[in-house]
Amino acid sequence: MTDQTPETIDSAEPIEPAEPEVRAELLTLRDGLSAVIETEDALQAYCDALAAGTGPVAIDAERASGYRYSNRAYLIQLRREGAGTSLIDPIAFESLAPLQAALEGTEWILHAATQDLPCLNEIGLYPTELFDTELAGRLLGYPRVGLATLVETLLDRRMKKEHSAVDWSTRPLPQAWLEYAALDVEVLVELRDLLAAELVETGKDDWARQEFDYLRTFELPARVDAWRRTSGLHRVRGRKALGAVRALWELRDSLAEQRDVTPGRILPDSAIVAAAQAMPLDRDALLSTKGFHGRGAERYSSRWVAALREVDEMSEDELPTRAPRGDGPPLPRAWAEKDPVAARRLTLAREAMTALAEDRNLPVENVLTPDYLRRTLWSPPQTRQGDELIDAVVSQLAGYGARGWQIALAAPVIVTAILQADADAAAATEAAATEVADDLADDVSADPPAPS
Repeated sequence: MTDQTPETIDSAEPIEPAEPEVRAELLTLRDGLSAVIETEDALQAYCDALAAGTGPVAIDAERASGYRYSNRAYLIQLRREGAGTSLIDPIAFESLAPLQAALEGTEWILHAATQDLPCLNEIGLYPTELFDTELAGRLLGYPRVGLATLVETLLDRRMKKEHSAVDWSTRPLPQAWLEYAALDVEVLVELRDLLAAELVETGKDDWARQEFDYLRTFELPARVDAWRRTSGLHRVRGRKALGAVRALWELRDSLAEQRDVTPGRILPDSAIVAAAQAMPLDRDALLSTKGFHGRGAERYSSRWVAALREVDEMSEDELPTRAPRGDGPPLPRAWAEKDPVAARRLTLAREAMTALAEDRNLPVENVLTPDYLRRTLWSPPQTRQGDELIDAVVSQLAGYGARGWQIALAAPVIVTAILQADADAAAATEAAATEVADDLADDVSADPPAPS
């Protein structure tokens, strides 16, 4: 770059001012907003309109994450051509059977279906057919697949974000919150149509169909040793301290469920860790422990102390270990020590899967669930016979839950990694044997001849 003196600047062409950034137009409700449905008559009237409508149904649900223990839906938003947009308060109804009947046979459009399906299923709503706009975006290789981002990218509309983390269990819900919620389904149909066309264009429509069919029966996985997710657990040393974390976590979880509040509002994770490290066995010592605080710290102090005393009296066998007991393979970083051939299989497969994902413009975790890959490579089929090995890998992946399109892409990669790792191990063994033989030969040739 040429240095500019005051003289050269004065004699240069005048600099044009930068064009102001043009922001996408703010998304608004085209039909306005009707009152929240909270009576049987109003529900039936909307269900009749919904059943008479045409095309897919855009659906969203609002939960009170961060405020409530439960995962229940506190608001349901729906939009369909011919029926418009309506908001339903599910808390006001003992049954939403009329809504399920009106939705029967329709395609649901959801964004991030795994977030909303469990709470919709909980109130008796199950899709016959499904289209997930977030998952479609992932399959198409979009780097960011949040609803607001996709709407702005594909529809050139900007969505409001100011009420994304509010307490949806609040009653009555403020009008501004309701308008914000309604916008989540305002353009889902249009977004779905654009993504569906792109899936067809890129030859990924069958992949998407398999994924959407799989999602229809999605259930939240059972939480095993959920206390191990306590933030700061890595700082806890010793089995007794781990036992204290488990006991305090489980007590807090029980209290949170009883009160239907998020556990962190009773006692933060940091307080659990602080108490577990200090192991105070009386109320005064607990409340004076540095870092032990929270809304329920003093209120439930006698119960926290009782839990800690119980842990203090446990035998070593009753206390948890650092590593959770599970049926899966060890952490990848331990593979090289435990099974070098398996570690080589994993390295080869990961490299090939990454290249495959880049070639197909997919996130690598969508090509195959990483846990499925690790399980198959840690415990591969015994056979190494061509078609038998391929069939065994296909069967193993299907048993874990991989979809057909994923198996078609991943199985050849896994088979190649298995065979190559075996070949590498055999070559290394042969090379080592040859080196030993050469060393022995050198030793023999170096010995002086025996006297005659």
